[in-house]
Amino acid sequence: MPQVSIVIVCMNRPDNLEPCLESIQRYTSVSYDIWVVAYLFDKEELAKLQARFPDVHWVLSDEVRGFAENNNLALRQVTGELVLCINDDTRIFMPSIDYLVKNFAKLPEDAAILSPKIDFPSGEVQTCGRPKQTAWKYILERYHLDGKPQEDDTQGKKPVVNSIFRTTDINGACFLIRRDVFEELGWFDERYFFTPEDIALSTLARKKGYGVYVDVDALVIHYHHKTARKVITATKPAGMRGFLMFHSHGCGLYYFILGCIVWWAEFCKFCWAAIRCLFDSKKGLRVKRTVYAHNLASIFTTKTPKEIFLKYYSRLK
Repeated sequence: MPQVSIVIVCMNRPDNLEPCLESIQRYTSVSYDIWVVAYLFDKEELAKLQARFPDVHWVLSDEVRGFAENNNLALRQVTGELVLCINDDTRIFMPSIDYLVKNFAKLPEDAAILSPKIDFPSGEVQTCGRPKQTAWKYILERYHLDGKPQEDDTQGKKPVVNSIFRTTDINGACFLIRRDVFEELGWFDERYFFTPEDIALSTLARKKGYGVYVDVDALVIHYHHKTARKVITATKPAGMRGFLMFHSHGCGLYYFILGCIVWWAEFCKFCWAAIRCLFDSKKGLRVKRTVYAHNLASIFTTKTPKEIFLKYYSRLK
């Protein structure tokens, strides 16, 4: 049985997956196995990858599924004591996984999750732990009033041990979790098609009394948005619906109030993008206008995040 089972979901992006796998193989010495969920993959490309990486466990996913659903296909089969969920658009340039596995043993007994520090390729911090993700914070993000998107939850804190700090929420791009706890929590919540399944997971773990930590010495580079950019007009509205569901905690009135606030932000952005499109024909502007339009239509709907994605994904074919 490996010490850690590594799970990667890849949506037909061998250009992402190959360097990710190569970096793991180069810098990881703890016992591990890798499970790749090949999502809607071209058969020829998949055959090449299978020949290139014969030791990888390949899980085929040929139906439209969300990030949570795809991960769960592999998670229900892994055998490692620990599980590392990592995006295909990430790379490591140091023994980051070794650090996480080694340092996990130093954590308090309540520990369930240990995250690495996640940087952008520029060297800027994306997340180093995450403070609690609240509805108010989400509103500020929608109005672009949250400042820099980078989050460092270690500032002003004392480490629990060595380079490890207690934190609140995780970044789904990479985190290490005890498999038995993951199973107890029901794996990823499949109601969230495209975010915030990672925040929902760490929130549930904390409610169950488990601790969430970050190791600042373990570094992962995240080539942010490289995977989902081609389907952004479908993922963004699905993600918005998911966030509103998560932050409203099942309360219809709270959802309505939060939805109204977010709707106005998206409406203003849609109007501005539409005006700019009158004078600029760049494709990027048209895509933004479409995203905002889809977001507006997805706030007050009875459709699930997955149904929203399917609706707009069908228009991309």
